[in-house]
Amino acid sequence: MTGLYQRQTAAELVHSAPQPAYASTMERQRPPERICDLLRQGATTILNSPQAWLDELDEAILSAADMAEVAGDPVLAAGMRRVIRSYVLHWAAANVRDPGATVSPNVSPEPLSLAHDLLRRGLTPSALRAYRILQSVFWQRWMLLAFRLTSDNDELQQLLAVSARSLFSFIDDTNAAIAEQMRRDRQELTRGTQAERRETVELILAGASIGKQRAASRLGYNLDQTHMAAIVWSDLPDSDSALLNRATEALAQHVHTDRTLSVVATVATRWVWIAGGAPPDLDRLERAIGDMRGIRIAIGSTAPGIDGFRSSHFDAIATQRLLARLHSPQRVAGFDTVELVSLVTQDATRADQFIKRTLGKFESASPDLQTAVRTFVNEQCNASRAATRLYTHRNTLLRQLTRADELLPRPLGENSVNVAVALDVVHWRASGHEYG
Repeated sequence: MTGLYQRQTAAELVHSAPQPAYASTMERQRPPERICDLLRQGATTILNSPQAWLDELDEAILSAADMAEVAGDPVLAAGMRRVIRSYVLHWAAANVRDPGATVSPNVSPEPLSLAHDLLRRGLTPSALRAYRILQSVFWQRWMLLAFRLTSDNDELQQLLAVSARSLFSFIDDTNAAIAEQMRRDRQELTRGTQAERRETVELILAGASIGKQRAASRLGYNLDQTHMAAIVWSDLPDSDSALLNRATEALAQHVHTDRTLSVVATVATRWVWIAGGAPPDLDRLERAIGDMRGIRIAIGSTAPGIDGFRSSHFDAIATQRLLARLHSPQRVAGFDTVELVSLVTQDATRADQFIKRTLGKFESASPDLQTAVRTFVNEQCNASRAATRLYTHRNTLLRQLTRADELLPRPLGENSVNVAVALDVVHWRASGHEYG
């Protein structure tokens, strides 16, 4: 999350904050100077050390039961984190600059971009729930800060009253401004070929009663063939549409077919289906997108017919969510490769216990040594075949296996399946990361 929360000084945030240019929805009354000083102190505290505030807000919003669909999509979740950051710092910067004054609505690119993505996915109510959770949790944390700023009951009462009017009006005004912008944009966002494709795809994925021929006609894609779905997305906030299209084309080229369907799910996400063709070589595909900054690809299974169209997509989503859950550095993954890892890591605590119990000291062994063991097990414990795959001498591999036995709690020959599963999880997760 470091990239999302790059530090800025309080002065930079204050001077970059937009100035109010209209009448407030609440009457402008200048608070007493002492209350202004306290409000400015509190807002400065937020700007100087925002991370704890942002982490708590992220957790509260994305862990809410009715936010599961947003939290489960890496692109939407990252967009929500950026919105939380922009809301908190916008309000704090305004109150450093002019404490107690009306805070202008936050109509910066972050909330508008997220609102557009949620509208495309039919998840607009999720944004309203998120902003109410943000308001509640932010207010609770602000009250704790206010109690540290003053022990005078009268000052505390005034400070809480002023900051409540400021924060709640800011949230309400921002929601109203975004809703108005979305009202103007709705027609544009819900018309045209892409919108029709997205609507048709979502009906198919939901299992709705839609004629197969009618759906195929609207999509320009034959649903009676074998499908391999993929999710192509960007980790970066400034995602490049042309780059997403290039990555989608690279995927089709590696499957050796031009029978594809691509749907814009969000600004930074493409849902893709490829008809026929063999599954791509994942290593070659990863090299092909090597210069495409921020691009990642999750590939589903291969399955026939309209049921396969659905199941392959859900497998691709499961693969995408696995990469996000494990903070994986891998940029390309296939469901067939990570299916077992996905199942094992559903319960983060038990997965971590399994790895520590199975690998012991070998969990922190060098990547080369772990790769040698994974390859050996994957080759049915045949040292000659494994050495060939590793481009190494058989005796070198045998020495590596001896070293592995010294580090493992149980010899590899007695526990090879569990060791292979644990090493697969270690391979896919980010170095030093666990599973939250």
